[in-house]
Amino acid sequence: MRPAIWAVIPAAGRGTRFGGDVPKQYLEVAGQPVIAHALDAVLADPRVCGAVVALSPDDSLWPGWTQRSGKPVVRCVGGAERAHSVLAGLRALPADVGDDALVLVHDAARPNLHGGDLERLIDAALANIDGAILAAPVRDTLKRADTDARIDRTEPRERLWRAMTPQAFRKGALMHALEAALAAGVPVTDEAMAIELIGIRPHLVEGREDNLKVTTPADLALVEFLLARR
Repeated sequence: MRPAIWAVIPAAGRGTRFGGDVPKQYLEVAGQPVIAHALDAVLADPRVCGAVVALSPDDSLWPGWTQRSGKPVVRCVGGAERAHSVLAGLRALPADVGDDALVLVHDAARPNLHGGDLERLIDAALANIDGAILAAPVRDTLKRADTDARIDRTEPRERLWRAMTPQAFRKGALMHALEAALAAGVPVTDEAMAIELIGIRPHLVEGREDNLKVTTPADLALVEFLLARR
């Protein structure tokens, strides 16, 4: 019998780089809030049992969903940093979700996840105890800048990947990794970084380039276009 699979959606951030009064996860795109598309996408795989969404303590925009796509949606209070919110989400999982359960952490502002990518990610994470993440190989030429924003040198791009979400790990390992990073004062920017810091090497699963995270108004316009074509 395979372990349960749940999703955790950290959504406590304010999206300061985007600007505006409304957090980017609540902006409407293709008729729904961005977070609705993200939730529905990660719940679309029949193996995913449900989702926990970690919200800001003063969040007044949450629509109050208790289910999406016929699956339970649980809310909890997140924290100041992503790691705090993901940890809160892991702790809010149902009591019968054990340490060997697979957890998919997905960005609330990443609404264009495709089902084929999710399926391949889950397959890879179930087959590998170290977990797996969606990512894309770096194809652009990379420049390192000096302090005056002049090119210092060109960086080799071979073997470099851009991390995306979902990222899939066993619940127990991810909790341990995040707690260790917070205790050490290490600011982790994604879950894989925390996992790497405890000596685990997750697998990379190549995903579609259009699995965009909404960070700027231009991203929102592009995601609107992409979702309209689906």
